Amino acid sequence: MKIAVTYDNGNIFQHFGRTENFKVYDVEDGKVVGSQIIGSNGIGHGALAGLLAEGGVQVLICGGLGGGALNALQNAGVEVCAGASGSCDEAVEAYLKGELASTGANCDHHDHHHDEEGGCCGHGGEEEGGCCGGGDEECGGCEEAQGGCGGCCGGAPRYTMEGKNVGKNVKVHYRGTLNDGTQFDSSYDRGETLDFVCGVGMMIRGFDQAVADMEVGQILDIHLMPEEAYGPVDPRAIFTLEVAQLPGSENLKPGDKAYLANGAGQPFPVTVTAKDENFITFDANHEMAGKELNFTIELVAVEE
Repeated sequence: MKIAVTYDNGNIFQHFGRTENFKVYDVEDGKVVGSQIIGSNGIGHGALAGLLAEGGVQVLICGGLGGGALNALQNAGVEVCAGASGSCDEAVEAYLKGELASTGANCDHHDHHHDEEGGCCGHGGEEEGGCCGGGDEECGGCEEAQGGCGGCCGGAPRYTMEGKNVGKNVKVHYRGTLNDGTQFDSSYDRGETLDFVCGVGMMIRGFDQAVADMEVGQILDIHLMPEEAYGPVDPRAIFTLEVAQLPGSENLKPGDKAYLANGAGQPFPVTVTAKDENFITFDANHEMAGKELNFTIELVAVEE
């Protein structure tokens, strides 16, 4: 089984028709056994459906897409799970656990920004249903992840930097650590390279820029400030709701991860940071936001 996810810097790209890359997961017995990143070659949504079907993809996870794109995908035999956001890897795991529901066609050429009250809470293997309603809290920080209209536009890749490897398919091994030496990720441990197109925004900018001028076989150590990685912590993405307004939240505790839904019904991931008898606080920032990151990068191969 193959699952494709619209991909941008590790997160779900919200404009299906304009996605430049997909992360394709190979699944066996309900578990991910491998993955790779493929380019869309700048084609529009109708052709994207054929591209995925020809690649053996059976399921697409995406953010926004229109009715035309949905029909094209369904006609190509691809199951669509729309309205997802946040981490691609987490969304695939949620899908495999049966926790990811589709909104269907959700794009009418207007932004789906999160500027409405409340949300819905899903956690664990059950749907904890219901809307939290009421309240004046705005679940800020979700605008970029929730916006957009997808189902219509193609376009050539946009190069975001210069370098001899920009626009080429590269294969790298890497190890990522925090300043205290804690390792947070490693392709060496997974036993597979990270494959991506350099310079088109598939990776965090500092990582991408480092690879842009590397030589095959070179190993490079880099230190990235938050602005070059996942950005600073956005205080607008930290918000508090009343437990009574959010059915299901009574079962959550600090440290738990869950999904809330914005005003358009699109889910986005959050982490519980605090909770008492009456109130619960969520953080929708990326878990690496505000952190300085260190990477050891080995350029394994470059393909035209």
